[in-house]
Amino acid sequence: MISRILATRLREKLFKQKAIILLGPRQVGKTTLLKNLAFDPSDILWMNADELDIQQLFSDVSSTSIKMLLGKKKILVIDEAQRIENIGLKLKLITDNLTDIQVIATGSSSFDLANRINEPLTGRKWEYNLFPFSYQELVQHHGLLEENRLIAHRLVYGYYPEVVTNPGEEEERLKLISHSYLYKDVLLWERIHKSDKLVRLLQALAFQIGSQVSYNELGSICGMDAKTVEKYIHLLEQAFVVFRLPSFSRNLRNELKSSRKIYFYDNGIRNAVINNFNPVSLRNDIGFLWENFLVSERQKYNAYQQLNKNSFFWRTVNQQELDLIEEFGGQIHAYEFKWNTKKTVKLTKTFQNAYPEASFKVITPENIHEFLLPENFF
Repeated sequence: MISRILATRLREKLFKQKAIILLGPRQVGKTTLLKNLAFDPSDILWMNADELDIQQLFSDVSSTSIKMLLGKKKILVIDEAQRIENIGLKLKLITDNLTDIQVIATGSSSFDLANRINEPLTGRKWEYNLFPFSYQELVQHHGLLEENRLIAHRLVYGYYPEVVTNPGEEEERLKLISHSYLYKDVLLWERIHKSDKLVRLLQALAFQIGSQVSYNELGSICGMDAKTVEKYIHLLEQAFVVFRLPSFSRNLRNELKSSRKIYFYDNGIRNAVINNFNPVSLRNDIGFLWENFLVSERQKYNAYQQLNKNSFFWRTVNQQELDLIEEFGGQIHAYEFKWNTKKTVKLTKTFQNAYPEASFKVITPENIHEFLLPENFF
């Protein structure tokens, strides 16, 4: 069993008179995580809101009816709670009136669940995101040496639990997972009928990881206008498929000020979208795979460590660039990612002169642990 970083934090938050909201795409192990928190099964009432009778039950729910359903149980778990209309108000009702009951709601989409709970549950919830396995979780499981040996494999197949735990079946399972949450959640919930255009958009984004993206250009490729492209990307973000990284601009007139890059949360999903599972040795996109891997893993690291950082990329009109900029605590930290450990990289003078107090580090396979593990890990 591969332990999840969030497990300890969730245990600490139980029975604090607040709902626990656990968000993340399907197949990342939300239900498995909850079932492994050492609950007494007799204390839990599990409800799967993908089932119509559960949705109907909550259509006219009251604290009294929930209390009757719970009986002597102490924990109510609602899986895929975003499927319940006005879920935020329902969770508020239970949390306010049944203070001795711990409510836990999971959702595979932030646009359905989070948007409906923010206002009703203000001050009444703990909210966490669960991602595919992280580098840290796999190092904890089988050691630094073994995980570093598998980095080239991770760049191709990613970290989805079902993929990691079923070696030899990676391609088949990735295709199933990608089809499941891309179509079932994004297309069904938002009633998007032109799935072929969404697929073309994902493929275009997959080919442009590590590059600046233009909504107009993407629209031309996919047969959509720029506003529709932006809407679809927003939906894909909220379904934990991709995320945007804005450009960093503080001092220089020639810094890009409104550009963005788009990354996939998981390398395996990215490669499934374009059906390219060639090994690293046969690829011409290894630099982009390495960049997507490090940026997405850093997102997980910052979330799990509860580090409130602002993340950017940096580029000038003269095409001087840095892969990642992090700003926190009044400090600027710059990073460049290189798969080739022998390649010499120096910080551009333009950036150095504009931000003389900024730190700079090159991340390669040889020092990845310094970037993705806490200082006190060993």
